This record gives sequence, structure tokens and C-alpha cells, in this order.
Amino acid sequence: MALVKAETVQGFQGLPAIRQVGLMIGLAASVALGVAVVLWSQQPSYTLLYANLSSKDAGQVVDALQKSGIVFKVDEATGAVMVESGKLQAARMQLAKDGLPEGNAMGFEILQKEQGFGTSQFIETARYKRALEGELGRTIATLRNVESARVHLAIPKRSVFLRDQSEPTASVVVRLYSGRKLDDEQVAAIVHLVSSSVPHLQPKKITLVDQRGNLLSSGEENEGMAPSSSQFSYTRKLEATYSDRIRKLLEPIVGSGRVRASVNADLDFTVVERTRESFDPDSRVVRSEQTSEDTSSSPTVASGVPGSLSNQPPADAALQPASDMISQNLASDPSAVPLNSSKSTIRNYELDKTVSHTRLASGSIKRLSVAVVLDNRQELDDNGEPVSKPWSDKEIERFTRLVKEAVGFDEKRGDTVNVVNSSFAPVPEVEDLPAPSLLEQPWVWNVARQAAGVLGVLLVVFGVLKPVMRSLADKGAQSMQASAMVPAAAGGPDGVAGEDQLSLSGANPQQAQLAAPQGGYEQHLETARSVVKDDPKRVAQVVKNWVSEDG
Repeated sequence: MALVKAETVQGFQGLPAIRQVGLMIGLAASVALGVAVVLWSQQPSYTLLYANLSSKDAGQVVDALQKSGIVFKVDEATGAVMVESGKLQAARMQLAKDGLPEGNAMGFEILQKEQGFGTSQFIETARYKRALEGELGRTIATLRNVESARVHLAIPKRSVFLRDQSEPTASVVVRLYSGRKLDDEQVAAIVHLVSSSVPHLQPKKITLVDQRGNLLSSGEENEGMAPSSSQFSYTRKLEATYSDRIRKLLEPIVGSGRVRASVNADLDFTVVERTRESFDPDSRVVRSEQTSEDTSSSPTVASGVPGSLSNQPPADAALQPASDMISQNLASDPSAVPLNSSKSTIRNYELDKTVSHTRLASGSIKRLSVAVVLDNRQELDDNGEPVSKPWSDKEIERFTRLVKEAVGFDEKRGDTVNVVNSSFAPVPEVEDLPAPSLLEQPWVWNVARQAAGVLGVLLVVFGVLKPVMRSLADKGAQSMQASAMVPAAAGGPDGVAGEDQLSLSGANPQQAQLAAPQGGYEQHLETARSVVKDDPKRVAQVVKNWVSEDG
């Protein structure tokens, strides 16, 4: 290993300065590329946390993620906050616990801000209205289909003059999630929610619009449409209830999916109010009674035709009471009886009186029309194969009676029930969704990334570094072989070795070092000649080194 290092260093030193710098830059770039590939393979994939965040919300989200220890990064181009894919839901739940992101709408917390000393009543009123709009927008955004909402309130100043009174109005803009919409009941719920939150605000004064500009609710619509919509919804629910009741009753007998039922209900939504006042003659009680009796008789003192003679009093006239006169007449004539007698009685009775006010419920059933279709029954033949056979008339009649009992059939209302037996068309088999391929699995890309990182490192090591080091080692070995030719002592004629020895590389380039041959001076000289003949440049370099060392 030391030999390889020495040869590599020797080969590197033998290169020109420009090539040395280029080689060092290439090696550094290769190492940096390998490190980058390893880091890329170990880096987790990031997913967008929230889209369309304001700068304020993004800053609050980043602070919360730092406090929670969740790894994130911010896209330099768009400023979007991204977290690891495996921790996306955990990050969202953590932020939701902290009430983030708050959005652009501010609620009543705006009133908690410090106000200046010279704040006018107009500014305070405007802040309260802004806070109310923000709270209503937050409340509407809690609905499942609504992503965000904005509310604009136009609340006029109350006047003491009735002639100048103006009603408040409101406008609501909702942003719905992709592929979702609001039905009529949800629209009415939002309208009544806003109406109930603002004093003197009528539902007809609220306009609801979605992000596409579709008008969902407006105060200019006909007020009669709301009852019609609710009546239609009630009719559909009633019909669906009857249809489900028929299917649940017949499917255990006929088979699952072999019954089709349709009910048409004609309902009466007329509202009827009745007031009735009744008396009970058997429960009369005397409240007061008044009796008057009058008796009179014809007098015998004065009679005849009225005139002057009859009007003259007798000579011995004396005033007598009428009772005395009557007593005298009765005493003189006992048979005399009263001519006139009257008696009257007035009785006041108290009777039980009942006043009843009845309001009949609307939505009564006027008529039902029921249609039921039954599939043929399935039986097995002698070979054990399924065979479709129609139902008999008795069985159809029995099914009809069951359907009548299920819907409350009333012949007086004109209800009709029709049960028909027919063979259903075969239902095409629904193929199962294919299993996701191997490439669609999330873990496959992570493994591929790791494998790509390892492959990149191996390519850098064995494709770049190893050939360069081998080339440098070969050049260093050749340089060391050239510098190995040192002066050797020549031997005397008696064959004793001299003081100088020559070590030269032979003709074979693979031989690292060629030792001086054993022998006399002539043999050494012959060997030097052969080396000069085979590689004169190398010998010249050796001689040059000798001269520089001796000098």
C-alpha cells in the first residue's frame, strides 16, 4: 500500500502544473458529486403544507413548526411552506391545535388591540363591524363543503324618525372545495345564520355567491319559491320512504336487487283553519229569575158613558180608598170576581259554551300511485343450473296485498297499486379495480433513490477515482524505474566487484527494478550498452540526474 501511495505521489509530481491543477479540480468535483448524490438519496420528499398563505400566516406557521420540531423548508420561488410527506397530517393537526392558519379574516380579537387616545366613535363602530364580519366568515368556513368565506355587512345608522329607517343588507362570498357544492338547505342555513347574527337583518336582504360567480341566494327571488321547495322536498322524502318500505318487504322473498318500486304521492298542502262555537243544552243553570203578577177587577161606583153627569161627584161624596171600595163591593155582592189577572216570570240561564280553533295540518295525502316490478324467480333445473321462471298469478296477488298494506292503501282516496312481473336485464359484472402497480407504491421511489445514490457513488469511485489513481501509479512506477539507475563500482580483472553498481530498468516495462548482473566490468558495460540501445531517453535522464547530483 505504501508502494502504491509512493508511486501515485511520484506520478502526480511528474505531471505538469496545469495538469496537476486540472486533476485536483476533477477529483474535488467527483468527490463533491458523490457527496451530493448521497445527500440527495437520504433527503426526504417534501409536500405542500398549505397553499395560498399570506405572509403573516406563513410566518406564524413557520414559527409554530420550529417550536414543534417539525422539519420543513420554504420554496424560494413561491414562498410555500413544505414539510416531509410522512409528517404532513401530524403537522396540520399540530397547527390546527394552535389555531393556524388564521387567514385574512380577523374576529373579535381585533377589539383587543390597543386603541389610540383619540379614537372616534366612528372608528370603534367600524372595528366592531369588521370583527363581526370576520367572525361570521370563520363560522361559515367551518361547514364541510366551504373552504373559506367572506362577509360584507351594510348596516345603516339607526334614525329616530320612522320615515328614514333603512334595513341592513349583507353579501356573502364562499369558496367551495373542488368538486363540491351547496344544496338548497345549506344555502338557506347560511342565509339564516347571517340573518340571526345581525339585528333587523331579513333573510331576503342577504346575497350569497360562490367563487365562480354563481348566485346561490338573492333577496330578489320569489318568496313563494321557498315553500314550494320545502313541499317538493317533503314529497320526495315521503315517496322515498314508501319505496324503501316496499323493497324491504319484498326483497327477502324475491331476492336482493330484484325489486323496483316507485311511488307517486299527490299531497294537499292547503292550510285550513276552523273556529267552532258550541253550546250544551243539557247543562243549563238558572242564573237569575224575575216574577211579576198583576190582578185587576171592574169597579161598580163609576160606570156609564163618560160625560158631565158621570164626572160630577155625588152630593155626599167622600174619598175612600180603592181597597175599601172593592171590599164593600165584594161584601154587597159576593159573586163579583176580578176581571183581569196577569203574571210574568223572567229567568236567565247560563249554558256551557265551547269555542274551538282548529288548524288542519298541511301535506295530507290525496292519492297514492304505486308501481312495483318484480324479477323472475330463480330456480335450479335437473342439471343444477339456474333457470328463470315467472311468478304465478296467486303469488302476484299476494305481493299486491302486501304492497297495499305497506303503503296504507285507501280505495276511497282513489289509490292504485300495480305489481308487474318481468325478467330483468342481466347486470354487467363490475370489474375490480386493478391493484396499483409496483411503480405506484410510495416506498418504491425511496428505494430507487437510495439505489441511485449508491450507484452514483460506485460510478464516481470505480469510474473516475480508480482509473485516475491507477494512471498516476503507473506513471510513478515508470519514474521510479528510471531513477533507479545509479552508478555502481566496476569490478577488477580478477573478478572482484567494484565500488560502483548500476541498477537500470530492463527492456521489459513491467519489471520494476533490474539488479546489476553479477560479473566483471565487461559484463556491466555490456548491460549499460543494451539499456542505452533499448531506451536512450531514459538513460539520458539518468545521466542528467547523475550530473546534477555530482555537481
